[in-house]
Amino acid sequence: MWTRLLTPRWVLLHLLVAVLFVATFFLGYWQLTKAENGGGAVNWSYALQWPLYGFMGLWFYVRMVRVELNRDPDEEEPSSAVVLYQRPRVDTTGDPELAAYNAYLAELNERALGQRGPGGR
Repeated sequence: MWTRLLTPRWVLLHLLVAVLFVATFFLGYWQLTKAENGGGAVNWSYALQWPLYGFMGLWFYVRMVRVELNRDPDEEEPSSAVVLYQRPRVDTTGDPELAAYNAYLAELNERALGQRGPGGR
């Protein structure tokens, strides 16, 4: 179960999150030193915000790891196939005027597709 988190992609993600988490504390310390040297209220607020950003990012990352661990490994991965076009469905139920209009739009769409060449232009 934990081996899913040891793939090269996940290991790089673990390292990136760790580096960014530590970096937020260095940035907070940097803002704190600027604030202590007379930087003003903005520097004081940033000195508090940077560590909060780090904890917030860590919280989201832990949630992402939990989702990955609870995911069914046998579930099919999302397809990378791109659907470029799907023919519109014509609603023929209900209002006959709306059905006629939808049929008209579908016919216009078919004509437009027929005018395009095999290369898509």
